[in-house]
Amino acid sequence: MKHTSCLLIFISLLQLMTLGSFQCSLDSVVNKRIQEALKGSEYKPSIPTKTLSCVSITSSGRLSSCPAGMVVTGCACGYACGSWDVRGTTTCHCQCSVIDWTTARCCHLA
Repeated sequence: MKHTSCLLIFISLLQLMTLGSFQCSLDSVVNKRIQEALKGSEYKPSIPTKTLSCVSITSSGRLSSCPAGMVVTGCACGYACGSWDVRGTTTCHCQCSVIDWTTARCCHLA
């Protein structure tokens, strides 16, 4: 009797394992078919590509401005001055009392 009940439990577990592996393989087949259908579809949206174009503009004194169509993304000041602000969106202003040059990093999307 013991052997029969053990055998029945083993067969039940074996069936569960077989159904589980069948389900996984069925899922993988369905996923593969979906991927193949998507690859062959006519609809292929074009992704617009934009590039970031940047230049550095250095001027003597406390101010440096970007060319038209560009905005300031960062500033640098002479004499190791680390205190600056952006005026509007196009001009770097160094705030230290003595400044020999100011650089504006100017960028735009093209």
